[in-house]
Order: sequence, then structure tokens, then C-alpha cells
Amino acid sequence: MKKYILLLLAFSLFFSCKKEDEKKVKLPVKILKPKSVYAYGFNLDNFKIINDTIKKGESFGVILDRHHVMYPKINQIATTIKDTFDVRRIRSGKKYTVLTSKDSLEKARVFIYKHNKVDATIINFNDSIISAYKVQKKITTIEKEVTGEILSNLSVTMDSLGLKSTLTNKVADIYAWTLDFYSLQKGDSFKLIYDEKFINDTTFVGYGAIKAAVFNHKGEDLYAYKFVGDSITKIPEFYNEKGDMLRRAFLKSPIKFQYRISSRYNLRRKIALYGRVRPHKGTDFAAKYGTPIMTTASGTVVASARRGGNGNYVKVQHNTTYTTQYLHMKKRKVKVGDYVKQGDIIGWVGMTGNTSGPHVCYRFWKNGKQVDPFKQKLPTAEPLDPKIKPKYFEFIKPLKRKLDVITLSEKDTVYNSSN
Repeated sequence: MKKYILLLLAFSLFFSCKKEDEKKVKLPVKILKPKSVYAYGFNLDNFKIINDTIKKGESFGVILDRHHVMYPKINQIATTIKDTFDVRRIRSGKKYTVLTSKDSLEKARVFIYKHNKVDATIINFNDSIISAYKVQKKITTIEKEVTGEILSNLSVTMDSLGLKSTLTNKVADIYAWTLDFYSLQKGDSFKLIYDEKFINDTTFVGYGAIKAAVFNHKGEDLYAYKFVGDSITKIPEFYNEKGDMLRRAFLKSPIKFQYRISSRYNLRRKIALYGRVRPHKGTDFAAKYGTPIMTTASGTVVASARRGGNGNYVKVQHNTTYTTQYLHMKKRKVKVGDYVKQGDIIGWVGMTGNTSGPHVCYRFWKNGKQVDPFKQKLPTAEPLDPKIKPKYFEFIKPLKRKLDVITLSEKDTVYNSSN
């Protein structure tokens, strides 16, 4: 009897387990459908995506023709969007995306021209309405701090910090009126508070504004703070800790940086080229052949020619008091009558005329007499309005605190962090 009962129990357990297993097998499996991917406002599931780079000699028409768009349609697209985007201005080396149909023909429906990592122009001819419009990827701005010690020059130091030349140029622009980059010494140091821009918080797309800086040169701290002092123009300028504008009427040099002064203004200099004492009424800035030459102040070009020992030269009259001249250019960029703004490129360093190496001879006139620009008390820009100064001093307090606590790394005199 016991055996019979045990046998019944075993059978019942077997069939109950089998039923449980059957129930488990029969449970429905939920299949997750992948989410659609959107970019530039399009559902990419509806297209075949072709990413490429414009090659030398390729045109908008050539690219679309390759993707099965007929030339009458190409001409219609170009004509319709010409006020928004001139298709003749696409450049080799630029990236683009073509969205094509997913059928066997793979005919182009959308053309996306990428000006850079952030900006693009969308040309949509997917239906009867042709349109072109600009889009911009969302940018995240992150504040950064950096400090460095000058090893040989600013460019080398910034490069050693992993910073790009565009930031070096920004620093050079800030201090162009107050700091002679040729006179930087080993041991001089700087601190910067600036912004870096990113897409998706990961892809670096450039530098934003430099908010504050301090350059320690020969033991003196030269502060610079970006501030909008004019509520009408709303143009930001850089001011020092006293509220004086760093911008001056004249730049310190006609070359941005990476130059050396090979010969100064000297009325008793013996010129090797002539073998006798002959006054040198200019300042020679030696630089690489082809380096851009800037006008040190705004004014009108009164001479642009090639003549004798001067070689290619440009002369700019700034006002009734001051005139400057730039000699030995490889090539001139401006002509007589042109109005040039401070910092505009007017030519390139060369070796024309009487010269033994590539440089620009910079000459400076005051009231019709050639003088040494480094010994002149040149006019400065207007300081902040006294009514604005209290607001300015409050504005720079936290920036100065940030600058003052940044310290050089003991390991390699380099410090780079994000806030």
C-alpha cells in the first residue's frame, strides 16, 4: 500500500513539474525595438547615411550627380537656396553627409554641409519644397584655469601645456599694448581663467573667452579682466586692477609674437651694409619670411610702393601727429587710400631692398620727425567712467581671488584644471 501511495506521489510531482515547465516555456518573450536615431532633425531610420569629405575639384553638382540627382534638379536646388547658401562656396576638405533613399536607387534626399564641428547647413530636397537653413550643435562651456612659467617664449610654453595656438593668440591680443613679448624672461609666469567649448561634453570645439589673466613680468603683476564698461556699445574690453583699459593707441609691435628685435633706433649705429656710421631711424623686428605684418594703429595708407633700399613698404598716417612706416616687405596687402584698423595685416615679412635677413623695419614719426617709439609717452585709451568703477571692482573681486590661489605645480611648473 505504501509503495502504491509513493508511486502516486511521484507521478503527481512529475506531472506538476512538467506543467510548471510548460507554463514557463509558454511565457511570451518581449522584443525591445531599438529607438529611432535622430540627427539634424531627421529620423535616420528612413535614410541611408553617407559621410564623406569634399575632395579637390569636387563641386556640389558633382556630388549630387554621383548620388543620382539629375542636373536640372541640381540647378533648381542651387537657384532656390542661393540667398541662404551659395553652393559654389563649398570647399575641399570640408566634411558632409548625404541622406539617400533606402531603396535600390539610393537617390540623395538631403545634403548636409559641415562648416566646422559646430555649424552646418542643411539642404533639404526630400519633397517638392526645397529649403536650406543653418543649424548649430549644442555647446557646453567649461571654465578652465591654467598657469605656466616661461621657458623660452610664450608659444613654446603654451604648447608644453597642451594648449592650442588659438589661445596663445588670444593672450597675445590682450597684452599687445602693454607687454613686449620679445622682452619676456625665463621665470616670467602667467595665469589664465578661460572657457573651453565642447559638444556632448566630450568633443573639444574651441576656446571661449579669456575672463581674467595675470602676467608676472620682471616681478610685476600685469592683471587683465574682461569687462563691458560701455552700456551703449556693449563691447567688452580688458582693464587692469585700477580700471585702466589695456588697449592703447599703438601696439607694441607690428608682429604679433615670435619675433626678436635685431636692431633698435640708434642715431650712431654703424651699419655693416654701408661700412660706416649711419643713423638707424627705425626698429628692426626679425621674424620668419612670410610672417604677417600688422599696422600698429588705425589710419589711412598714404604710401604703398617698392623703392630703393626700402624695398616693398607701406606708410600709414594715423592722425596729424603720428605716422608709421613698414619696410622690406615680401608683399604688400594694401594700397594708397585704404583705411586700416589697428591689427590689420598690411603685408608680410620679406627681404626686399637693403637687408641681410628677413625682418620688418618699423619707423615712427611724431609731428613730422622720426623718433624711437619705445621712448614715447603714447596716448592711452579712456579709463572706466568713475560711476562704473565700483561695479567693476566688485566684478573682479572673485576673479582676482581665483587667479591668486592658482599655483605652479612643483613637479613640472605646469598646472591645468577645470572647475
